[in-house]
Formats: sequence, structure tokens, C-alpha cells
Amino acid sequence: MNAQTIRELLQRQPFQPFEVRMTNGDRHEIRHPEMALLAKNTLIVYQAENDRISILSLLHASVIETYITA
Repeated sequence: MNAQTIRELLQRQPFQPFEVRMTNGDRHEIRHPEMALLAKNTLIVYQAENDRISILSLLHASVIETYITA
């Protein structure tokens, strides 16, 4: 997974929520572009429901799944 792919998803208008799956099976939902900060090889995801952040290495991101909204 590369930063450019995630950057494009974060900048998409209108924004479409997506999920990043890691190689260890963890899943990280990004429901709003403000909930994520993208660096060169790192994605920081804010989880509002438990007021926590996850710092993800893009080297371990295996799948991105977008949600279709009606």
C-alpha cells in the first residue's frame, strides 16, 4: 500500500469512508478525512469512539476497502 492511494481517498470529493486492513488482521475505519493524518510511510488514525489514536506503518497495510454509500 502506498501513501498516494490513501491521500487520494482522503481528498476524494465527496469523501467516501474507507477501512484499512493491516497484515496482522487489524481493521481501522476512517469515517471522515479529519480522522486521519498521512505522513510519508505512516498513517495516524483517530478513533473517536474511544478517544484513541493508532499509528500505522503503511508497509503493513494490506487492503483498503471503501464503503458504498447511497
